[in-house]
Amino acid sequence: MSSPNKSSRKTTADIKKMKAQGEKITVLTAYDYALSSLLDECNIDMILVGDSLGMVVLGYDTTLPVTMEDMLHHTKAVSRGASNSLIIADMPFMSYQVSPQLALTNAGRFLQEADAQAVKLEGGREQAETVQKIVAAGIPVMAHLGLTPQSIHQIGGFKVQGKKEDSAQRIIEDAKILEEAGAFSLVLECIPEKLAYEITNSLTIPTIGIGAGANCDGQVLVINDMLGIYDRFTPKHVKKYANLNLEIKKAVKTYIAEVKNGVFPDSEHSFK
Repeated sequence: MSSPNKSSRKTTADIKKMKAQGEKITVLTAYDYALSSLLDECNIDMILVGDSLGMVVLGYDTTLPVTMEDMLHHTKAVSRGASNSLIIADMPFMSYQVSPQLALTNAGRFLQEADAQAVKLEGGREQAETVQKIVAAGIPVMAHLGLTPQSIHQIGGFKVQGKKEDSAQRIIEDAKILEEAGAFSLVLECIPEKLAYEITNSLTIPTIGIGAGANCDGQVLVINDMLGIYDRFTPKHVKKYANLNLEIKKAVKTYIAEVKNGVFPDSEHSFK
């Protein structure tokens, strides 16, 4: 099989232009070649190789155990499957918090080794210098505010952020600081709809919501959630567009029964 033609791939400039023109931006996660190929064929705007793979692929309780090697491995697979969508790699816990220099080194690996076009990292003003350094090296950065899963122990669990006036004001300020630092877009996770609306209207860069209401410039969901594959927990903000958990179980049980009863393989699936 020949390598995909990457000349038609969306760029960060295209994503910013979509906001300016009022066109909604679509984002889904993917963690392997097969799903990446399907999303790309459907013309999804951006594919996020999320550190959520720690929970929905690797079986951890949080995203914290995910390593650079995990993320590079999965980003490589996703990159091989997509030729049109912009691919963003999540920077895992402790890959960027230690120092801006380490963050730059790790961000560069995603572009150099895994063929991603951008990276995503969590945090507000405390990450501004890091964002600035990565962007200055020519690496696009997607920022992430609100519920930041890598800080789950500090914020006290998976809960809506920015409900109080002081915390809402801090998120607004952080959003502007990250824009000034050079982020090309901003994920807003689990914040009140009104706050997301205010932030979206105050920035020139696009906002991508997940549990932040309909007024963001785009939306992102974890693919395993929206397809109904991962059923350990379904957040309020997730809409299930399919229930593949049941469909897969049904198919597997049918296969087991047919093998046990000698129905499969039949003559159609055998060589003469």
